[in-house]
Amino acid sequence: MSVALSVRLPEEVMRELEEVASLLDRPKTYIVRKALEAYLEEYVDYLVALERLRDKDDRIISGEELREQLGL
Repeated sequence: MSVALSVRLPEEVMRELEEVASLLDRPKTYIVRKALEAYLEEYVDYLVALERLRDKDDRIISGEELREQLGL
């Protein structure tokens, strides 16, 4: 099930959205939905990384040690 959402965009963002939608031959709602899905996924990853940085008990390892652990 989908629900409607109303949002106000600056004119320049709307022009860019219309241009991308036209180039891809997709509706603007499709472009906005995909962009929002990608943003939310990245934002969750960002929050996890931020929490790990703030965790004083989380051991920090070097890039070299990480490569060794991964067998690279």
